[in-house]
Amino acid sequence: MNRPVRIALVAGEASGDQLAAGLIKELKISYPDCQFVGVAGPAMQAAGCEAWFDSEELAVMGLAEVLRHLPRIYSLRRELIQRLLHNPPDLFIGIDAPDFNLGLEKKLKAKGMPTVHYVSPSVWAWRQKRVKKIHKSVDRMLTLFPFEPDFYREHGVDARFVGHPMADEIPLESDPARACAMLGLKQQSLDIDKPLNRPRYIALLPGSRQSEVERLGETMLATAKLIHRAYPECHFLVPLANPGLSGLFRAMLPPELPVTCFDGKMREVVAASEVVLAASGTATLETLLIGRPMVVCYKLAAFTYFIARSFKLIKSTYFSLPNILAGKRLVPEYAQDQASPENLATAVMDWLQQPGKQLAVKLEFQRIHLQLRQNASKNAVAAIKDLLP
Repeated sequence: MNRPVRIALVAGEASGDQLAAGLIKELKISYPDCQFVGVAGPAMQAAGCEAWFDSEELAVMGLAEVLRHLPRIYSLRRELIQRLLHNPPDLFIGIDAPDFNLGLEKKLKAKGMPTVHYVSPSVWAWRQKRVKKIHKSVDRMLTLFPFEPDFYREHGVDARFVGHPMADEIPLESDPARACAMLGLKQQSLDIDKPLNRPRYIALLPGSRQSEVERLGETMLATAKLIHRAYPECHFLVPLANPGLSGLFRAMLPPELPVTCFDGKMREVVAASEVVLAASGTATLETLLIGRPMVVCYKLAAFTYFIARSFKLIKSTYFSLPNILAGKRLVPEYAQDQASPENLATAVMDWLQQPGKQLAVKLEFQRIHLQLRQNASKNAVAAIKDLLP
């Protein structure tokens, strides 16, 4: 009797956990008896993955932050390698978390284990020399964005565009009235030619990590105060990923500002909003797919930014995903000192004042949405079947 296929996966943080869960569910259609083990979050575990470690242990951002956690991360990786080599799976799949997974994949591939990396790091934009390590680490790279395989092909890496699972999940049209109802909010008014007796909602997305909220929370609230001074009808909606972030952000709230915080419900908050002020990252892609105009901001730790600037590690013209995917400046983006309350408020209010501009960018977003809507999990399974027994 043939033994079941066994696949090891390592996912970092919530977005990787969701991607891996979708992949596991799709793999079970072709391999009903398949066994899954590794570093898993709650979605992976619910899909049937045995968790040796929790994916939150890898949720560390930036060079300075990683340095503080290196001893724990190295210890986890050593134990993981021992377990994987002691009882080798048929395939190893690293989901995102490139700084952790690529080193792990390199060691496993050297021992003859087939390796796949799902979600390309932004190697085309940041630290391009990593492509040499990727070549030595993975048998196949699965990319979420259509322009990425061309870059890898130039460096001899087998890369396949599979589409983005979020583009499959999120409807092509979102309904702000329905989102408001789901959140228990009054329906907003978007008619700038009539007196406003209902609120206009602005979403603030300060990030899903403590370090992001610490660096951007007060800046976003100062921005909101400037907007509210000019547009008193504006009400600010803030989805927070977990209780720790909720407590951190709520402690920053100025008493006079109309802000409603939510536990999660990020997509509903974005759908209910007219404009979004977002920390750079996955949330900007979700905002694009939901079809809301946005302003993007980013602040690295001072040491991390100094290293990036000093060694010219950043190659891309843009840092926000909407602009990278469009190949042009669709949305305003501000980093470091440029991400000031004054600059951010001016950019948000520019969207509020121009409904025609809002409509134009929504059409661009829908074009990108269709490009990414490829049934990603099914394509990912098809792209790795030849690596399985």
